[in-house]
Amino acid sequence: MDIQTIKQRFSIIGNAPALNYAISIAERVAPTNLSVLIQGESGVGKDVFSRIIHSLSPRKHNKFIAINCGAIPEGTIDSELFGHEKGAFTGALGKREGYFETANGGTIFLDEIGELPLGTQARLLRVLENGEFIKVGSSKVQKTDVRIVAATNKDLLKKIDSGKFREDLYYRLSTVPIEIPALRDRGLDIELLFRKFSSDFSEKNRIPLVSLSKDAQDLLYTYDWPGNVRQLKNAAEQIVILSNSEEVSAADILKIIPSIQRRNLPKMVDSGNGSGSGDSFSEREILYKIMFDLKKDMNDLKQFVLQMAKTGNYSSEQLNDIISEDHNTSAPNLRELQNFPTSNSFNKTQYVQEKEDSHIIMTKNEDLHHTEEVEETLSLADMEKRMIIKALEKFKGKRKKAANELQISERTLYRKIKEYNISI
Repeated sequence: MDIQTIKQRFSIIGNAPALNYAISIAERVAPTNLSVLIQGESGVGKDVFSRIIHSLSPRKHNKFIAINCGAIPEGTIDSELFGHEKGAFTGALGKREGYFETANGGTIFLDEIGELPLGTQARLLRVLENGEFIKVGSSKVQKTDVRIVAATNKDLLKKIDSGKFREDLYYRLSTVPIEIPALRDRGLDIELLFRKFSSDFSEKNRIPLVSLSKDAQDLLYTYDWPGNVRQLKNAAEQIVILSNSEEVSAADILKIIPSIQRRNLPKMVDSGNGSGSGDSFSEREILYKIMFDLKKDMNDLKQFVLQMAKTGNYSSEQLNDIISEDHNTSAPNLRELQNFPTSNSFNKTQYVQEKEDSHIIMTKNEDLHHTEEVEETLSLADMEKRMIIKALEKFKGKRKKAANELQISERTLYRKIKEYNISI
């Protein structure tokens, strides 16, 4: 079955490369019995992918049970999953089958797998390893043939580090991982989804259909959509029912839904040539920011030193004037130069001012108008590592705030910390 057929069958709207790639993985892994871990933010449609995997598998005629692990109280989740015997606990008036017994031969979808208690994680690991489980209050080992598809919107690697998730269970679950892209990383899919949701709502409630002006489309493209597809559906329905004209402008949307605001940085609309990965785009943003900042600092420093060389001496007041004249200068960096030697001692000493991207070296008795500039070679990886370290130091190791400062996801930041072996 091709990707387009799967989209039509499961009502999936969009053509983003990352979305198509995720669908292709689900289609390829479906005929196997491998466990699958679906990762993605809340509202991206992880449950739809679990149904794709079950419906395209040999188990499609058997039971499919979806369980939200975060919605079941910790004290009863073992009973829900594995069943219990009569009298196993207060209120256990009779014997009960658990989901793993009921769904034998079928598929169980464990949503929000990161919310499972550690004790339940150990029981689940045993099911994954040899298909065995024990009911609560029983000593009899039972067998089950159940395929597990798990999903999470949490960073399980971070939970492993904090001791809240078992590492062995993580690797058992993620035999085949599927990453579903966030809505903000799907480019033109946002408009396609808006059309679908608005037309369906208009037809169902017999309300005139609305269209989006160019500035309204730009507003939707540049919004972060923290609630993803679910939030866009709600927004489309609000706009249809509350708009006063058939063509909706950006101003109209902001009146109806004031929380929709533009992002601080421009949004790159996926043209279909890339992978559609939000992480790769965020990493490019970091690298561009690093390069522009370093280049600006280097130019500021060179200009300052040349002015110093020509005039021969500067007072503190003159230094402050220079700092305030340049609107784009990073003041804290230039203020470090206030201890720069004056002309009286300049020709008798060696001064070395180190910057992040270059070394400007003044040697003894050297002509100031023939200053030698030595560029330090830095790779993009080095610059990225330095920016991440600065962000972590600024927020005293708090990864969430550091990720917001760098404008990347916490998952990307965590991966980069591991990759560069950064200690916090």
